[in-house]
Amino acid sequence: MSQLFSPLTVRGLTLRNRLWVAPMCQYSAQDGLPNDWHYVHLAQFASGGAGLVVAEATAVVPEGRITPEDAGLWNDAQRDAWTPIVAAVHARGAAAGIQLAHAGRKASTFSPFSGSRGSVPADQGGWTTRAPSAVAFDGYATPQELTAAEIDELVAAFASAAVRAARAGFDVLEIHAAHGYLLHEFLSPLSNRRSDAYGGSLENRARLLLRIVSAVRDAAPDAPLFVRFSATDWAEGGWDVAETATVSAWVRAAGADLLDISSGGLVAHQEITTGPGYQVPFAREIRRAVDAPVSAVGEITSGAQAEQILSSGDVDAIMAGREWLRDPHFGLRAADELGADPAVWPPQYERARRR
Repeated sequence: MSQLFSPLTVRGLTLRNRLWVAPMCQYSAQDGLPNDWHYVHLAQFASGGAGLVVAEATAVVPEGRITPEDAGLWNDAQRDAWTPIVAAVHARGAAAGIQLAHAGRKASTFSPFSGSRGSVPADQGGWTTRAPSAVAFDGYATPQELTAAEIDELVAAFASAAVRAARAGFDVLEIHAAHGYLLHEFLSPLSNRRSDAYGGSLENRARLLLRIVSAVRDAAPDAPLFVRFSATDWAEGGWDVAETATVSAWVRAAGADLLDISSGGLVAHQEITTGPGYQVPFAREIRRAVDAPVSAVGEITSGAQAEQILSSGDVDAIMAGREWLRDPHFGLRAADELGADPAVWPPQYERARRR
């Protein structure tokens, strides 16, 4: 039996297979509201055989957006706009997840479609960014350091967004603590220069993330809760795999169910070595250290490759990204490639299945 197309149960939710769609920003919302683009974009992956479809990094406050065109979940209008999208994913047999996020010092940037780069000026719809410390990402505006009171407000914003996500019908919640965004900025000593309870020691640098995990768990007690980590900054003196393993154990104790392991994104001078499955070893290390379910991502492009990764026992699920963009029916293709149960094929597409 194919491991990739075997079910996985997480906190009472049974996912039909282990080939999932990773969150991918679309930079196509207005005032944080998802629209027809998001409906078609996400529903197609469910038709294409995914077990779980995770919506893009979704800001819990307006200033947490990467770009002015990012999706949000800080008000009820956004909740209501997500609801039919979630229903469309469910109608096609997949579970729906959403990644709750704050972009920190990497917020208020130009969309990659705009032709411009860097921080968006206030007179063009930008805003002053917030971060653990007043340390800029290379080429971006210098952020303001968050106060203790603002940190408290941020914890509450994540909890409120979790409630809205659950009411919109999302099955899975993921907290974004990777790719150089706010929670990763707090974790890494390269971006966190604070001298209060949120800076210095690893325990202090992880304090905000742990508060948010606990608050989201309390706000949505029945939802499977994932945390996405960058396992390393790929930079000297930065966040590393050993620290990721330690904090992974802490977030598990605080209520997280699965660790979604990626890497990088914190600093422009990172030195990454890429290649097929290049991030799988990080996921393997975390799984062995923490003894918790993990997912892997990073240049996973075929059913055979995904099956091999799972069969090795290194990870519990596959989060693919760009391969789903290249082929929204990646799941159907992988099922045929592996001779898996054809039930993943929608009956409307059955005539196209190779036998």
